[in-house]
Amino acid sequence: MVILLALGFGMFAVAQETTPYKDVAPYLNEARNLRNQNKIDLALETLDKAAAEAEKNEDVKALIDSYHELAILYLKLDREGDTQFYWDRASVLLKDTAYPYGDAIHKYIEAILLYRSDQNFQALAMLEKAKQLNNDRNFFNNILLAEAKVYLNLEKYESATKNLNSLIVNTDIYEKDFLTTQAYLGLAELYLKKGDLSESAKNGEYALKMANTNGFFMELKKANLLLTNIYEQLGRYENAYTNSQNLLQINDSIFNVEKLKVEVKTADKIRDDIKTNQIVSLETKVDELTESQNRSELTAILASAFLIIISLLAVSLFRNNQIKVKTNDLLYTKNKELQLARDGAVQAMEAKTNFLSTVSHELRTPLYAVTGLTHLLLEEEPEEHQKEHLKALKFSGDYLLNFINDILHINKIDANKLEPLNMDFNLKKIINEVMESLQQSAKANNTKLILEFDDSIPGHLMSDPLKLSQVFMNLVGNSIKFTKDGQVTVVTKLLHKYKEDVKIYFEVRDNGIGISKEKQKSIFEGFEQGSIQINREYGGTGLGLTIVKSLLGLFDSEIHLESELDKGSAFSFEIDMKSIDDLSEDITFEITQRDYDFKGLHLMIVEDNKINQVITKKMLSKKEITSDIASNGEDAVILAKENVYDAILMDIHMPGISGEEATVQIRKFDQRTPIIALTAISLDDSLESFYAAGCDDVVTKPFKPEIFYQKIGENIFDKKQKISDA
Repeated sequence: MVILLALGFGMFAVAQETTPYKDVAPYLNEARNLRNQNKIDLALETLDKAAAEAEKNEDVKALIDSYHELAILYLKLDREGDTQFYWDRASVLLKDTAYPYGDAIHKYIEAILLYRSDQNFQALAMLEKAKQLNNDRNFFNNILLAEAKVYLNLEKYESATKNLNSLIVNTDIYEKDFLTTQAYLGLAELYLKKGDLSESAKNGEYALKMANTNGFFMELKKANLLLTNIYEQLGRYENAYTNSQNLLQINDSIFNVEKLKVEVKTADKIRDDIKTNQIVSLETKVDELTESQNRSELTAILASAFLIIISLLAVSLFRNNQIKVKTNDLLYTKNKELQLARDGAVQAMEAKTNFLSTVSHELRTPLYAVTGLTHLLLEEEPEEHQKEHLKALKFSGDYLLNFINDILHINKIDANKLEPLNMDFNLKKIINEVMESLQQSAKANNTKLILEFDDSIPGHLMSDPLKLSQVFMNLVGNSIKFTKDGQVTVVTKLLHKYKEDVKIYFEVRDNGIGISKEKQKSIFEGFEQGSIQINREYGGTGLGLTIVKSLLGLFDSEIHLESELDKGSAFSFEIDMKSIDDLSEDITFEITQRDYDFKGLHLMIVEDNKINQVITKKMLSKKEITSDIASNGEDAVILAKENVYDAILMDIHMPGISGEEATVQIRKFDQRTPIIALTAISLDDSLESFYAAGCDDVVTKPFKPEIFYQKIGENIFDKKQKISDA
């Protein structure tokens, strides 16, 4: 092929001027602008015109420039094989042409290929050689950008920063905005690697703005992808979600798929046309030689004909192979886009989950103030008209707390933060406890609760009784809410038992208002309650059935629904469990309530929120308990060293060192004082980590006062009793 090119273009060497003909320069400038705007098909067509004009004018230098621009364009398409093809074409012409600028660009492209194959030091050496050959301002700026990318690979951040900052203020007459955008992207990536997230985000936003203004499509994608990652690490989940949605819209655009097809088709056509033109040129040369009677000319003709035949066969085979290659390229490119879209969707989901979790956690802290103050005011014997308002406020606080807990629960399941436990329990006891706890709600609706329990079900099972209780609490509570003057029945049946493996069928049915066929499809989705009217009449969050569906998913089970309007509903599911028949039946799940004499106790309250400090201190004072207050973890450690306390109430989330870290430090010198964690628990909190740090117990805020006092009594008096008995 090198011989053919020499034959085809050798005639241009004599007529070559020192600079390209002015007829070609506009095409090259236009192609560069189109390339930067990712209008690849138009850029390819423009460069094809430039190459044709160069051949027509017998301008070898212009042809070299055209081939170099085509090579750079194919680099943008990640088709390095085609880049090599045009780089080789330019190599043949440069052998017989004195053209320093062409040699410089040639070395620049070679440096990019070395960089892409992770040969970073060789790439830097080649860029230095290119820099010595030409001082064109646009070329020098592109060299700076290429060097910056190599420095980033080598983690030479100071050198990369110097190059990128100089490009921010570049005065390039051809690619000023494009180079500035690339520089901002480079700085965003650099600061991200260094861990300076705020600077990274600032530069990413500058790049996004420049790319939007100038229509730099690829830079727009890269900026959105970078900012999604940066904002997620900063905890700014709304911003991360916005950028990931932008990325999804870009990747899923039908325009992009069609554009890709056009670009591939144009790229293949131009490359194949160049090869065909070379063959036609050779055929013309053969025709000229046939007019000569000289034997040597005849030999040359025959040799040329032989070469033409071989070339035609090669082109034919190449074209056939390209059909397969083109299909594979399309599939590979689309797969990369789909993977990007999937990653963007995952990041969006994580951003949503973390955002909701953060909001839920932050709401629980002020809610503690609402419920705590309401409890204190109700205990201070308010007047009757005030009592009515306080009870309404308490109901609203409890309702909001349940709503927040539901959201946090759904987030934990979606984020795979929950796993089913495996412990022994009595199924009939669990269901009876749930139904007993809901009797008051049933009486308010004049509804009967009935249990149809299959006595052949083993008395001792292994599974997760707590999550099963949540399932029944939601299903039975849901049925009671929508059933007035009727009945709710819980059915259990043993479907299968083989050795210790059992499969049990559960059903909760009612004769309430029922669910329409249309709404049955979406009733298990979050915040769905059948209709707005139902939501207003019956209240609730619409998350109960979503929680049930998600919890059953942890057991590899599915919920099924049969319902008819005005006739009632039946929810059913099956769960696999293990049977253990040789355990005692004395299984207790309830906390035994006891009265304690708290008078004279002295506690430390570790809490950074001023209102919560006042409320907790007031609640302790009600029981004649004195207390000291530490506003952060550091103060808590100091007070624990200087004083003796009957117990420490430790908030977990505080500025400075956290409650967990403060507990670890206290346990280094005090192993006996009970430490009770008081926390508005969030998505990433782990009860196991609290206990591992040295906490004796955990109470989640906002809490019921009776549970609060019960936990204090258990950990002070019961613990002392156990120590004395030992």
